[in-house]
Amino acid sequence: MFDKRLIQELSDALPYIIKQVCCQWLSLICNMIFTLSLCYMFVLFINKTLVLDQIIRIMIILCMTFIIRGFFLKRQSHYAYLSASQTKRTLRTKLFDKIMKIGSHYQDYVATSELVQLSVEGINQLETYVSLYLPQLFYSVLAPVTLFIVTLFFDIRCAIVLLIFVPLIPISIVLVQKFAKKLLTKYWTSYTTLGDGFLENLQGLTTLKIYGSDAYKQQQMNIEAENFRKVTMRVLIMQLNSISVMDIVAYGGAATGSFFALLGYYQESVSLFGALFIIMMSFEYFIPMRQLGSYFHIAMNGAAASEKIFKLMDIEIDHQSHHKLNNDIMSIDIDHLDFSYDEDRQILKDISLSIDKGFTGIVGESGSGKSTLAKLMMGYYHSDRVYIQNIARSQLDDTDFMHHFVYVTHDPMIFKGTLRDNLDYLSQYSDDMLWKALEKVKLDGYFKNQNGLNSEILESGNNLSGGQKQRLNLARALLFDGDVYIFDEATSNIDVESEEAILEVVDQMVKTKKVILITHRLSSVKQCDEIYVLDKGKLVESGNHESLRNKHGLYDQLFRQQEALEVYQS
Repeated sequence: MFDKRLIQELSDALPYIIKQVCCQWLSLICNMIFTLSLCYMFVLFINKTLVLDQIIRIMIILCMTFIIRGFFLKRQSHYAYLSASQTKRTLRTKLFDKIMKIGSHYQDYVATSELVQLSVEGINQLETYVSLYLPQLFYSVLAPVTLFIVTLFFDIRCAIVLLIFVPLIPISIVLVQKFAKKLLTKYWTSYTTLGDGFLENLQGLTTLKIYGSDAYKQQQMNIEAENFRKVTMRVLIMQLNSISVMDIVAYGGAATGSFFALLGYYQESVSLFGALFIIMMSFEYFIPMRQLGSYFHIAMNGAAASEKIFKLMDIEIDHQSHHKLNNDIMSIDIDHLDFSYDEDRQILKDISLSIDKGFTGIVGESGSGKSTLAKLMMGYYHSDRVYIQNIARSQLDDTDFMHHFVYVTHDPMIFKGTLRDNLDYLSQYSDDMLWKALEKVKLDGYFKNQNGLNSEILESGNNLSGGQKQRLNLARALLFDGDVYIFDEATSNIDVESEEAILEVVDQMVKTKKVILITHRLSSVKQCDEIYVLDKGKLVESGNHESLRNKHGLYDQLFRQQEALEVYQS
């Protein structure tokens, strides 16, 4: 099994592989010199001509070859480490670069959990392919040829017999390759499926506990784990069976070669020295191939992972994300936009709008497509119908775009660490700047009563309320100081105090920034310059608050319903 594509991608590791093969070959030469010396000493002993000087010389040769062989084996391990390190570095860099080129909508092509598995476990499997299997593949060809040439000097018949048995091992490998490839593809599919399910259930464990569904999910996980166990056992059975076949060939070939060597000695066509050397070195013909066979199944596992990696790396990007935004007005235009996550259900239908004013609201009932529209603006999903400064969003450089646009979601990511860690990733803000941002969102008093900027934040912000997490996320966004802020249901499911604090910040922001407020609470958008109303994926109304109320359409209907509900709740 020789993957040309993989070799091309890992050209930086080839020099280490060549050096590794050279060290293996030189250690074989040392082994042959060691064996020749032993055979020579044994023949002298049998012939009763062995003297002390000869013993000393032979022992010196044996010690020297032993030390030199140890040196070459150590260098071989070193080059294997270097080739493995280079392989992981190269593949992870290329994979990361590809994801960066695809952009924030990479999930259209691969799940995040599968991407993590491929970049960690998958590439670790390829490390074995490059550092062990490939050098052994080349050495397995070089070693028998070298031994064949040396054995020819002692007996042609034995050399030919031993050489004939050598190809039987790779033939047995080839016979199982087709079956192994299919089986290992199933193995990786089962592995990624199990990983996807485990990650999802782990993230949603609290929800599952609340609704008493954890036992049901456990049963599903048990089924997936059992499927993975079965396919893993099939892989192990295949490996053990093929190794047994290789052992039979190797031991059978060595025994046959030794038999012909003894037969030649009996017929006096082979000297005692030659017969001893052939018997002692006969198994060396098969050790390289036997070792190659033991690496083969691990290499096949890596090759199965490489197919998935290369499939991701071969994704054709039909857009060039290289355009950059200037500091002019950040106009946003959407032209006849249709979007769906799958063919069965269309989310957005023929949406056309322009956002060029300072404060814009996008409203509608749950499921009307508001958040999807925001994610399309941010480039999380690919579309050629969204334009920023008359440039298609898909053609904008993501890194440059993120310097101008800030997306504030209703479910912020809060990291484990300190308050400072969550506000200042790059240590670029002064303490005074951090406290001013916290003051704007009315969190300064709370954290001053804790441990200040060194206050401990638990994983996912579990020691903060929903409103506090949302305000901390807003403080982080304020420090970033972008040009356009998109608030996606930023005031949903939080306490009144936090909602008021956030809306006060928004009121101040619209004086200097372009703000897009996406919400289902219509009272939050009364001050907007322009309001767009979505209904079941369609844009049905637009205008400011007063004009929309006077139209007596959907906006007015929803506003009156919410107003009546708030009066009732009060």
